[in-house]
Parts: sequence; structure tokens; C-alpha cells
Amino acid sequence: MERITIRMGDITTLAVDAIVNAANSTLLGGAGVDGMIHWAAGSGLLEECRAIGWCPPGEARITAGYRLPARFVIHTVGPVYGVDRERAPQLLAACYENSLALAARHAIQTLAFPAISCGAYGYPVDEACKIALDTTISFLAHNELPQQVIFVLYSCRDYNAYCEYYAAKMAHG
Repeated sequence: MERITIRMGDITTLAVDAIVNAANSTLLGGAGVDGMIHWAAGSGLLEECRAIGWCPPGEARITAGYRLPARFVIHTVGPVYGVDRERAPQLLAACYENSLALAARHAIQTLAFPAISCGAYGYPVDEACKIALDTTISFLAHNELPQQVIFVLYSCRDYNAYCEYYAAKMAHG
């Protein structure tokens, strides 16, 4: 079984163990996928996030999924590309690494990621998808869990970038 899948769609509709939220540091919801996840999950997610309080860029926190089909939400804060440009690659890789490690610690079998930092945070998708896929491939090579990682992209541009890079990477080993 292929452990990585790339698809286009709405991450809030996936019946997986956990979805990853491209959150802001307050964890209180925002634009893009963050707002969609908070809206779909309902007020329970906001209350739990309020209790957590804060998440620095590159780190990850886990909550229940509430009204989502996913049992859990892993919140990670990506870098703002124009602000964190020097540290952006390391921070973005840490988002994926820490989310995957948190998933493994919670025995999560299936995990779905959006394109972290590629929306309002301005990370160029061609650079971001390399970091996302390389970090995930490396993590999965050394860990049994999660068994399945799904990258769920909301735009054709993001979907195509992820598919092209992944296909090239698999073709060249």
C-alpha cells in the first residue's frame, strides 16, 4: 500500500483519524483552512483551543475533532513567508515533523495535511511541497505510524505542484 496519497478537496470532509490544521499562534481560528476547520468542528474546538492558549511556529498541538468526521485535529503554525523567510524552511519542516510525531504518539493511523503556509502566509507552493513531501517521506521511512498520509489540496495549482514533485521524486528514488 502506498503510504502517501495526494488529492484535491475539502479536508474537513475526510473520515480519517486526524486532520492537520494550518493554524495561527492563537489557535482561535482564522482565514482559509483554519477558519473552515473551526466552522466545521463547532464551538467545542474553539473552547479546547482557548484552553491550550498558544502554539509557536513549527510546533503542534492536538485536540478532539468535535463535529468533524476526523477524530482529532492537529494544529500546527507555519511560518509567515515574508516575515520568517530565513527560518521559513526549518519552521515549515518542523510543522510536518512535529505533526507526524504527535500523530504517532497518539496511535493515529490516517492523517491528512493541507498545504501549510501556502495561503495567507504566502509560502510559494513549489518550495513548500518539497519540504512537506521530503519531511513526510523521511518520517515514514523510520516510523510505523501514521500508516497513511493524505495531502488534501484545495486549489488546482497546489494539487498540481504536489503531484508533479511527488511523481518526480518517486521516479528518481
